[in-house]
Amino acid sequence: MSKQILITGGAGYIGSHTTVSLLEAGHEVVIIDNLSNSSIESINRIQLITGKSPIFIEGDIRDTDLLDRIFTKFNIEAVLHFAGLKAVGESVEDPIKYYSNNVCGSLSLFQAMAKADVFRLVFSSSATVYGEPDNMPISEDFLTGTPTNPYGKTKLVVEQIIADLVQADRRWSIASLRYFNPVGAHPSGLIGEDPQGIPNNLLPYISRVAIGELAELSVFGNDYATPDGTGIRDYIHVVDLAKGHLKSLHAIFHKTGMYIWNLGTGKGYSVLEMIAAFEKASGKSIAYRIAPRRAGDIAECWANPSKAAEELLWEAELGLDDMMIDTWRWQSSNPQGYDS
Repeated sequence: MSKQILITGGAGYIGSHTTVSLLEAGHEVVIIDNLSNSSIESINRIQLITGKSPIFIEGDIRDTDLLDRIFTKFNIEAVLHFAGLKAVGESVEDPIKYYSNNVCGSLSLFQAMAKADVFRLVFSSSATVYGEPDNMPISEDFLTGTPTNPYGKTKLVVEQIIADLVQADRRWSIASLRYFNPVGAHPSGLIGEDPQGIPNNLLPYISRVAIGELAELSVFGNDYATPDGTGIRDYIHVVDLAKGHLKSLHAIFHKTGMYIWNLGTGKGYSVLEMIAAFEKASGKSIAYRIAPRRAGDIAECWANPSKAAEELLWEAELGLDDMMIDTWRWQSSNPQGYDS
């Protein structure tokens, strides 16, 4: 019986792109996703891109009986864990929902893995675990801080659980990938970011303004100590990010313990630079207004990705123009996302 990789949340934005990378690399993939913030259509699109079909199971990782059945039925050799909620604002309004999904769901998964003697894991973490560091760029040896919202806190709690796991049982081999701001879409235009309701992230919001679905973008603060006064962030193309997961997966087959890698470009762009780049790629004018700063936002944040370059032989290859062109191709081809 051939071995398979289990991807939790594999129908979502990053999970679907990573599934494409794994299938193209010759892996067999089993996906579990409850479709709470994703679409079954992404699975059909993955097949169109790769010519291969992942096995799809609709379900929640908090369903321990379902997880046990999956690990019994399939010969899983490693897990890529994306399942979780990720809207910062919603996490502030409903923290219990976030701790239940992100923390309790992870515990349920880890228990099922241990029961099935599966000890290889790639965890989808976040740069939010660094809190508000004083210096840039951010390296993996920075102390974790106090995330400014419950979403970030759930990622940090799961990282702490992982650290305890590998300390208690040396069979575990776990990569925790702290990534910055994923953007873009697959160059086919078949899969991309499809947020439900009003987007929480900058680029999907810009692209919705471009197609006329939203009237204007709010730029939160233009008085930061940056060249143009707006916040600077490290944006990484989702295809580069997916390749980073593939490299991390291969790395943990030859190690035990916990390994932390930043996945970013090492370069920051301001909000106004992002708007200008999107206008260039799309030929559309983006209406925006300056709004007050948001609580918890910091002036600038970008990665030092040199550890991943040295240890994984991975670095981001796609630049700002690629991010914008691919985002616009996805948005203009799928104006209503997967419901188009």
